[in-house]
Amino acid sequence: MRSSALALLIALGPAAASAEEGMWRPDQLPELSDELEALGLDIPASQLSDLTEWPMNAVISLGGCTASFVSPQGLAVTNHHCAYGSIQFNSSEENNYLADGFLAETMGDELPAAPGSRIYVTTAIEDVTDRVLEGLSPETDPRDRYQQIEDREKAIVAECEEQEGHRCQVAGFHGAKEFRLIDRLEIRDVRLVYAPPESIGKFGGDIDNWMWPRQTGDWGFYRAYVGPDGQPADYAEENVPFEPDSYLKVSSSGLGDGDFVMAAGYPGSTSRYARLSEVESAFDWRYPTVKAIYEEWIDTIEAATADNEDAAIKYASLMAGLNNASKNYGGQIEGAAKVGLKDRRAEREAALNAWIAEMGEDGAQYREAIDAMDALVEEKQATREQDLWYSLVTRAAPLSTAQRLYRLSVERQKPDAEREPGYQERDMAFFKQSMEAMERRFDPAVDKAVWLMFLEDYLELPADQQIAAYNTAMGIDESTTLESLSAKLDTLYAETDITDLETRLALMEAEPADFEASEDPFVELAVALHDYEMAEEEADKTYAGHMQAARPQYMEAIIAWQNDQGDAVYPDANSTLRVTYGTVKPACPEDGLCYTPFTTLEGIAAKYTGEDPFDSPARQLQLIEEGFYGDYASDAVGSVPVNFLSTLDSTGGNSGSPTMNGNGELVGLLFDGTYESINADWLFDDTITRTIHVDSRYMLWVMDHVDNADRLIEEMDVVSAEE
Repeated sequence: MRSSALALLIALGPAAASAEEGMWRPDQLPELSDELEALGLDIPASQLSDLTEWPMNAVISLGGCTASFVSPQGLAVTNHHCAYGSIQFNSSEENNYLADGFLAETMGDELPAAPGSRIYVTTAIEDVTDRVLEGLSPETDPRDRYQQIEDREKAIVAECEEQEGHRCQVAGFHGAKEFRLIDRLEIRDVRLVYAPPESIGKFGGDIDNWMWPRQTGDWGFYRAYVGPDGQPADYAEENVPFEPDSYLKVSSSGLGDGDFVMAAGYPGSTSRYARLSEVESAFDWRYPTVKAIYEEWIDTIEAATADNEDAAIKYASLMAGLNNASKNYGGQIEGAAKVGLKDRRAEREAALNAWIAEMGEDGAQYREAIDAMDALVEEKQATREQDLWYSLVTRAAPLSTAQRLYRLSVERQKPDAEREPGYQERDMAFFKQSMEAMERRFDPAVDKAVWLMFLEDYLELPADQQIAAYNTAMGIDESTTLESLSAKLDTLYAETDITDLETRLALMEAEPADFEASEDPFVELAVALHDYEMAEEEADKTYAGHMQAARPQYMEAIIAWQNDQGDAVYPDANSTLRVTYGTVKPACPEDGLCYTPFTTLEGIAAKYTGEDPFDSPARQLQLIEEGFYGDYASDAVGSVPVNFLSTLDSTGGNSGSPTMNGNGELVGLLFDGTYESINADWLFDDTITRTIHVDSRYMLWVMDHVDNADRLIEEMDVVSAEE
């Protein structure tokens, strides 16, 4: 018989393979084939585990969002908010593609995406755990452990990147218990093809963000280009469209309530296995603190850009991210309180401790690892205020840029293999492009206003929470006032050359001595802060080394008891390719409050006010008033479905993930979750957790009848259920 403690632990388990919970690695899907088939998957589950075959090789990463190929000519569809940075970068007062939308009439009219934009096509995944962890033991010095793991990862990546045009990474799973090499083709010429206007792509704006009902047309199109020889290449007019091995067909007949859906994508991070100490740190301090800071940050940018449309365009992408994060933190806090997250996590840990105790001496390594983890989290909390505020008061664009450039000069003195990640030769294209991107994402008046806002709050901190090295570098002491700091900042911005692109690019080749002799005020600050930053980095690496020893043991305990009960275990999200599956399904998050699974065109007209964020194109409103649905109506909902709900398990990074039916056809794009679902990053509850998707029928209806994107519809393989 199971003990009562073990039974309780199973009931409170973080990731049992039941219902629709789980962000599964593709190689795990054959284990779930019976459940997938029962829900409605019509292709073999084993096919989803083969990344070189359709449909998985059509799923691509944008390095923060997901997309998918939908034509044999490299046309890729993602979310509007994922392409937002490229739309913003190409926008100006004369051509405001954010407000008006963008549609390339021909391939020759397609615009280069924002600097640093990439499309990554995963070609293979290999287990390299033994290579990374060979010879390491619990007795290995933590700092040495960290360095050995990093050095081995870099060596494996370098070996992989001997292939022309590939960008590889080593990803850790289960808290550095397992490691996999991810081999990806890196497409560097990415172009913006089509994005609807904000009145469609961001309909509802920040008000509707994370909310239901929702009527957002969250899609946009990129195209991947390669050199004439078919190999990845930098942007050039002679480049040609990339020809993917496969692409997804787009369904014009869509889904109904209860239908099977799945999504493949690159979810960023979850904390399903986090300890109670980590939960408390997040919800008692980090989330409420950062939420308040973000709200003040947003207000400051709004005030600073109020009469400057060009500056507002430059900061539009950042503002979208801040608003999204702020609302997310609010939902996390409310959700944790509503589900009793901390109490449930405490109960789970008590049960886990009891189960480990029953193991006797066999559980000693688990108890030691758990105690070590909790002590490490407590240790980190001692410096959390300083860590947060240092990151804020050094984020002014000229200062952070000068710091990166000086660090690059230092790292360039080392052999390439010994440089820090981010400063190796493989990173220089990204580095240069980040220098270029500053041209359309920086305004000195706005940057100064934000920096001064952070400094005002920083000056109010107790002395023991301020950073002595920073105060010395900035000349801050007991007599410093906000007015004197404002005057100092004016001088910094007036006398720097870092805001000049050619200067930034030239400094990429400078030597440390050049920086140390510089009289540029931001370079002087960067040099003055360097030793402090290096000391902090060393401490962080030692901390990480401790965690790399303790957390795998903790995860081994979690995995052991779940496997003992016949449950597969999915890893926390870590920006690697995952598959999540479920059904189209309504939800009732509160007593008397139920969500239907679909919204319709009529919902757009009902919310329309004529003002942002509830504005709509006149052509769209006319068609809705006329009840014109074309070939895209759903008999079940009596209109064109706009957005729909599913039980899929998702998080940030899944944005843009292709939502597929049982035949592997694209029926929508994953773009959000309901407000009640935000806390699913920590605890999945299948009764209320719902993911929001834009319906392919709405996408096609707008493209066909509102934006006249006929060229793209003809390029895609649009299919109906009758075919």
